[in-house]
Amino acid sequence: MSPTRVQANLSFRFRRLLSGDPNGVPPWLAVVAEGNDPGYFLPTDAPWVVHGGFGTLVGGIRALLVQALHPGTLRGVMDHSRYAQDPLGRLSGTIRWLTVTTFASQRAVAIEAQRVNRMHKRVVGTYAASDGTDVPYRAADEDLLLWVHIAFMESFLVAHQMYCAESIPAGTAPTGADNYISQWSVAVAPLGLATCPMTQDSLDAEIAAFIERGVLRCDERTKQVVAFLRRPPLPGATKIAYRLLFAAAVTSLRPEYRKLLGLRATPRWIIVPVTRAALRLIKLAVGPESPVEQAARDRLARAGVL
Repeated sequence: MSPTRVQANLSFRFRRLLSGDPNGVPPWLAVVAEGNDPGYFLPTDAPWVVHGGFGTLVGGIRALLVQALHPGTLRGVMDHSRYAQDPLGRLSGTIRWLTVTTFASQRAVAIEAQRVNRMHKRVVGTYAASDGTDVPYRAADEDLLLWVHIAFMESFLVAHQMYCAESIPAGTAPTGADNYISQWSVAVAPLGLATCPMTQDSLDAEIAAFIERGVLRCDERTKQVVAFLRRPPLPGATKIAYRLLFAAAVTSLRPEYRKLLGLRATPRWIIVPVTRAALRLIKLAVGPESPVEQAARDRLARAGVL
């Protein structure tokens, strides 16, 4: 088999795994491509750079570990999602939201937000607080929306900083991290979160507040999710690559998170260069071109903003 055919086959398998589509065509590709309107971001913007990188493979795992520390978000996932029966299906749903919000038109983002909000309306219940009392929750509660936003935003940011070579555009912000945090805030407004961190300092302060209030914890349910994330039912050789990505995600966690989760970090001097090399190999294997990003660029060209 020629190198070109090998790459095409690997690319097909990779996209089929992440999208859940048997033909390897992400169902959100058409959503990103449609229309002649701009989205929230350009290729020079921080969210486009971060979410278009392969560091998201590490960031996604990290985000799920961080989410599991909040008993409300954990209960919502365990009681109202298919993560154990269909983990790849849940993964593709998360990827759809992230991809559409980053690369699609503002109209498409609004429609996607409506889809997520309809799902959130069904996610209600109670969880046990640290003092043993039952706390009612809804997925649309501001504290839960904020924690999920923080988990994803911080995880993709940290994973990119640690494992990707491309710098994050700073724009008019003091740093690339500040710019990413500020720009990505537009993603949660349609979901009902009115205020969120806008700088690295405010993000750190918000996380410290969650920790100091004793909201975050690791119980038996958390351990079940961590055990599942450590060894999910993935096909064939994918398991080998996943183990490295999981180790990279654990090392990227804040020490406070790792202590709560009972996880040990691989030394950075080992995991950082190995993961960077692995992500470069994955990118080389599946091809440098992203159909989603190209579709977004074509739409922006039609809109006259690129």
